[in-house]
Amino acid sequence: MSKRVYDESDARIRPARSTRPRTKDRPSHDDAISALVTTVDRGRTTCITEERVIVTAMKSRELGPKSVVVGDIVSLVGDVTGVEGSLARIVAVNPRRNSLSRTVDDAAKIERTIVANIDYLVIVAATTNPEPRRGLIDRFLVCAFHEGISPILLMTKTDLAPLPDFIEEYRALGVLIVSTSSKNSDRASDVAKIHTLLAGKTSVLVGHSGVGKSTLINDLVPHAGRITGDVNDVTGRGRHTSSSAIALPLSPDLDPAGGWAIDTPGIRAFGLAHLDPNKIIASFSDLSEVAATCMPRCSHSEESCRLNEWAAPNGTVDVARTRRLQSLRSLLEIKDFDSTIPE
Repeated sequence: MSKRVYDESDARIRPARSTRPRTKDRPSHDDAISALVTTVDRGRTTCITEERVIVTAMKSRELGPKSVVVGDIVSLVGDVTGVEGSLARIVAVNPRRNSLSRTVDDAAKIERTIVANIDYLVIVAATTNPEPRRGLIDRFLVCAFHEGISPILLMTKTDLAPLPDFIEEYRALGVLIVSTSSKNSDRASDVAKIHTLLAGKTSVLVGHSGVGKSTLINDLVPHAGRITGDVNDVTGRGRHTSSSAIALPLSPDLDPAGGWAIDTPGIRAFGLAHLDPNKIIASFSDLSEVAATCMPRCSHSEESCRLNEWAAPNGTVDVARTRRLQSLRSLLEIKDFDSTIPE
């Protein structure tokens, strides 16, 4: 048997994957409708349209994995009927007027946006169980001032312990202070005042686990059904009950003009490494003018820093001012300041 001789007719040429020519043109989506994102969970996004239809949607691939958050105004195409089993597609996200972001990795300065397009940042803290932490309150305030969001400090459980003295320092900075009691006789009146304050606005509630955010949401939004938890007696920290942010309507008929309250998971760390230090200083209105008179490139930790003179006028230590300075330096991640200031 003679050996076969191969020629070019035996060579197989792999056909092209597609005969369709590539193009950079993209659909205009002129028929897209506008909607508000109310929750994002495991690749599915719940939105409510201007016609008050609740629609489930997924993001277009070109938008990226983490491009849509609660509070965003998006454009939807596809099946927007809202019937069970239907799925629309998010093709665009409108520009945000502000956002609430935190650093999840200080070393890499990875920024994660929590919510967007906020009117009020409601910082919820308890007078006791768990104890209020000024450091976290200051971090929230820095973000609020930087993004142009109106901050509200809401103190809960006022029937269990009096308001801490440092609250007056925030009141002097123009921060609105409100409070609620755990007693049923007083709580209804407190919640009614808060509901009136937040009506017609988009508000996000933030704070440690166990301070009463979900309980307050259940009072503000009947039938919200948010799970509430207790504080761990050993660690003094609350147990997480909310797993993701969700926007709930303050109006029973889903009227967007009625306002929205956004419940968020309890936050134990709120990094600011993604912010420029100068923006952090600018958020401390009572310190920024003094800091502007410091020597160029002052790290605000040197003995010659003008802030030291501000905190101890005429050589006499002002405890309230020193606490403010200590808080600023902690946010700037300066570790060599005096930490012996009385609480």
